[in-house]
Amino acid sequence: MDSKSIIKKINAHKNQPNLRFRLKKKVEEFTDKLFYTLFDIETPVEENLVLLEKQFDELVELGCWEIDKPCKQIWENYVVQLPEILENLNLDAEAFVNCDPASSSIEEVYLAYPGFYAIAIYRLAHELYVKGFPLVPRLMTEYAHRQTGVDINPGAQIGKSFFIDHGTGVVIGEAAIIMDHVRIYQGVTLGGLYVAKNLRQTKRHPTIERNVTIYANATILGGKTVIGENSIIGGNAFITSSVPANSTVYHTPEIKIKTSPNVS
Repeated sequence: MDSKSIIKKINAHKNQPNLRFRLKKKVEEFTDKLFYTLFDIETPVEENLVLLEKQFDELVELGCWEIDKPCKQIWENYVVQLPEILENLNLDAEAFVNCDPASSSIEEVYLAYPGFYAIAIYRLAHELYVKGFPLVPRLMTEYAHRQTGVDINPGAQIGKSFFIDHGTGVVIGEAAIIMDHVRIYQGVTLGGLYVAKNLRQTKRHPTIERNVTIYANATILGGKTVIGENSIIGGNAFITSSVPANSTVYHTPEIKIKTSPNVS
């Protein structure tokens, strides 16, 4: 097969007219600039907001395909919410300092904690998700996912003072609801009982009420599953039904003791 035939066949199979991978790179650049604008003391806010609007215009050109939804107007509504988002992220950072005895300063949280970074990008992405521009926020949280190992769908609803320790392997589904002052550890999954496309518009993921602690590698599944406030979910617990408020749930390992030595 000659090169012209190969090129023709490849072009024939490139059947996604809106698939431009530079959108992914542009979203990453936008996310970095947004993060620095909010937190870095040496980054000029006024100047960067102008640059961010230009970057957002590029994202609209590349990723807003529905003509009846004017994505350009989203920026005007989004930018006015940045002070409130920053206020909530500062509360998250304080939760890290208060919950983790290993933290030496709040600056360390902003600079070094993957759980905080993942929460920050989630909160910045969630507001765009709510406003009806779904692809860009998903790319934002996947960018954070690649860097931190924390997978938070931008559609999740998360309250104030949220703490994720260590972070690696955490998965929070699109329909999850997490209320204020919740603490979770590495490997926690808040997911669905079933995977089926017809469940797209349903409440597939659990609700975690106020002041709940979920320890490492616990799995909580199902849209009807509610973890009541002030509860503690121990490591490796597997939960598919609701837990009353003020409960403690532990995974009990099965221990078998050999009664005779192995025969070689």
